[in-house]
Amino acid sequence: MKRFKLSAPLILAVIALAVAIPLGVGAFVPMSMPVAAGSLLASATVVALAALCVEPAQFPRRLAHAQFGRAGEDGSIEREYKQVQADLKQVGDDLRKYAEQAEKDLKTHAKMSEETKASVDKLLVTQGELQARLQAAEQLIVKLDGGEGGAGRAETMGEVFTQDERFSAFAAQASGGGSYSLTVPVKAAVTSLPGSAGANIEPQRIGMIQPLQQRLFIRDLLNWGRTGSSSLEFVRESGFTNNAAPVSENPTNVKPESDITFELDSAPVATIAHWIRASKQVLSDVPMLQSYIDGRLRYGLKLKEEGQLLKGSGVGLNLDGIYTQATAYLNPGVTVQAETAIDRLRLALLQVTLAELEADGIVLSPVDWTAIELTKDKNSNYVFATPTGLAVPGLWGRPVVATQSMDIGDFLVGSFQQGAQGWDREDVNVTVSTSDRDNFVKNMVTILCEERVGLTVYRPEAFVKGDFDGLPASA
Repeated sequence: MKRFKLSAPLILAVIALAVAIPLGVGAFVPMSMPVAAGSLLASATVVALAALCVEPAQFPRRLAHAQFGRAGEDGSIEREYKQVQADLKQVGDDLRKYAEQAEKDLKTHAKMSEETKASVDKLLVTQGELQARLQAAEQLIVKLDGGEGGAGRAETMGEVFTQDERFSAFAAQASGGGSYSLTVPVKAAVTSLPGSAGANIEPQRIGMIQPLQQRLFIRDLLNWGRTGSSSLEFVRESGFTNNAAPVSENPTNVKPESDITFELDSAPVATIAHWIRASKQVLSDVPMLQSYIDGRLRYGLKLKEEGQLLKGSGVGLNLDGIYTQATAYLNPGVTVQAETAIDRLRLALLQVTLAELEADGIVLSPVDWTAIELTKDKNSNYVFATPTGLAVPGLWGRPVVATQSMDIGDFLVGSFQQGAQGWDREDVNVTVSTSDRDNFVKNMVTILCEERVGLTVYRPEAFVKGDFDGLPASA
């Protein structure tokens, strides 16, 4: 049984009728027949619109067949559903016939007969009753399919195969002997129920805890700029003779002359990089692992950058670190009784000040800084720390950076903002590729993490380095 579909001419005819009604009937019927023509137009419009509303097959036959097949073994609901569909189609055909007849009557200015009107009214009533029956059957189908009839599980592939209408024909054909084959596309629903894919669903395992990472501070002490080259050339002040002096309004001699000397220097832009290999399957199966590796590679890169900025040797591909270029500590001539590590740091700050700069940072080993923090007064109260509170590391009014990149017993103080500058050529980036060696054929990937940075130290005397050999942390 084919589903009834509306034809384009019929749709256009009804639209034309709907437009013609508000325009009045006087345009195409005689003035002597206004009442009859108006009644005829109204009735025809009702009939046409009723025909348009007919949709006897609201669900595909195959879906209906499958659903009713599960509703009951006797198939009573399926037979009822099919009978209602057939009755609705017959009503729709009759309504369409009367609509076409009404349209012809309108064209000939004829009046719709009482018999036609009675037939149309009867058909409309019948159509309403059939649509109500169809709706009730559909609601029952939904109710049964939703699980109230014991069908709360998804069909297995075997059930889908045996309930297919092609299987019945195949079984009848195969019973007569011979060799036959049948292929039925089977798409059983995959669910989390035990009978489906439930046994294969495993909880996500989080077996690695992100380790604590030390905070990096050397970069934060410096001013940073960007460069587009692989090397940096800069002018460094190598000497300053200050001969400024008071002079008279009309001096007889030439005003005093000061002298500043410069020298051209250069610094390389170093590439800091490292990589690790992993199987493509592991990264695909455990997405968390790739983010973990990325994080660890980035951290390792920054840790190495910290060491290069501070103590790079300047040999080969290494940066020329600040500590490497700093001026050695030398007491400016201050006499200190029972000198401690804290005293020496204050004298180093003074040495930077005498170089006409102001120190804005102190770099220590975490061990040395802890020893200073534990300093107590005569009443056993902490001087530099509050165990129950948070305090910003600081000494002599300057921030203290505690980093493992500094060796135990060494220190560095200086004017980081004025005496040096860092340069970013290429920010930290992580690249994953299968194009390394035989990765492609071995299903391996190479994860590369790298950056390019440079460092320029404009005033080596702006930094003072030294050690605490033989000195206690405090008195």
